[in-house]
Parts: sequence; C-alpha cells; structure tokens
Amino acid sequence: MKRKLAGLLMVSMTVSASIKVSAQEFNTKDTISKGKYTLIFINKDRDFSPETKQQMIDAFFTVYPQEANRFNKHTLRTVKFVIDPTYKGVAETGDGIAKYNPEWLKKNPEDIDVVTHEVMHIVQDYRFDNPGWLTEGIADYVRYVYGVNNVKSRWTLPNYTASQSYENAYRVTARFLVWVEKTKNKKVVDKLDAALRDGTYKPELWVKLTGKTVNELWKEYGAGPALALTYK
Repeated sequence: MKRKLAGLLMVSMTVSASIKVSAQEFNTKDTISKGKYTLIFINKDRDFSPETKQQMIDAFFTVYPQEANRFNKHTLRTVKFVIDPTYKGVAETGDGIAKYNPEWLKKNPEDIDVVTHEVMHIVQDYRFDNPGWLTEGIADYVRYVYGVNNVKSRWTLPNYTASQSYENAYRVTARFLVWVEKTKNKKVVDKLDAALRDGTYKPELWVKLTGKTVNELWKEYGAGPALALTYK
C-alpha cells in the first residue's frame, strides 16, 4: 500500500527545498499534492529519517481523505506538517498546522499514526467551548478505526478498569466510544463530532442518541466492557 501510494504521489509532487549551513537553521520544505489535498512538509531537523518522513506523507494521503469524507467534507484542502526539534511535546495541531517532535519519532519510529490522530484535529475544526476529553477521545477513536500502523507500533485501546472515567480522554474515551457505537448507535461518533463542530453539543445529546445519559452508559459499559477489536 505504501509503495503504491508513494508511486501515485510522484505524479503530482512539486518540491522546493532550502537548506542552510547552521544546524539550528536547517530547513527543508516539500509541497506534495494528490487529488484535492496538499501537504506542505517542513523539516527543521537535519537528522530526521527520510523513511519516517515518507511514511508520514503516505499516512496523510491515506487517512486524511477518509477522515474528511466521513466527518467534514469542508475541511482544509492544504495542511502543513512541521518537524520541530525545539518542540518538546509529542505532537500538537492548530490552524491547519501539525507540529511533531522528531525525538519522539526517532525513539518511536513505528508511531506513524500520530499523524492519523493529529490531522483528525484539523478535520474536527471545533471552534466552541467543547469538552476536551471528548475531542481527544474522538481523535483516538479515529486512530483506532483508520490507523495504518497501529499493530507495528503496539498501540491499543486499554482494557476497562474500575479506576477509569470516560473523562480520561484519549484511548480510554476512544474505547468507550467504540463500545457505545457497537452496542447503542453506530452513528454516535459522527453525531457527536458534528454537534461539537457546529456548537450544538450538550450532555443531553447522549440521551437523544442512545436513550441514556453518558454516566448511565459508562456504568453499563463498566458492567460489560468486552469488545472484539481489530487493529491495522
């Protein structure tokens, strides 16, 4: 899949690069287009792996169109990736720009689906005061569903424990969303996402979609959390 996609990208790839002498000033910029989407890839780390870079590009053009088609067809057509050695987190996204820590990717070279999670934040485009736990839970739900390298990275949704809460966000919330989708309403994530984006989300939406409050759903989930999960 990666070889085939990379080959397709060659048809519509334009590249511009500028490399300065100082390690602190190292900077390359590639502009890659496929179909209606464009990725601008800025690398500020001289030692960043070309293989990881290509995997990130391939992942973007695999997952971003799928995320956009399902959740937000009006998402940005042009996205920017920045490999920034001064950034000390894992990754963050805002205003159509996803920033990545190259040290994390050097230590975790199989964690390519950090791309899948981060570009979902671009698709989400939430502009209202929404619960952060649900925002991040949906992004990790999307990583579970559309991730391209979760198996090799050993990324999984954690088994339920009594100490968890649906407000834990990320993978804990994502697994809960998978359970709600499978047991209550197969469109629940789509509906929640749309409400978060258009500013209509309220806790009562859970009742409308499932017949139960989120607290009632969590209690039921805790009583029977078994799930058959499939990773790619």
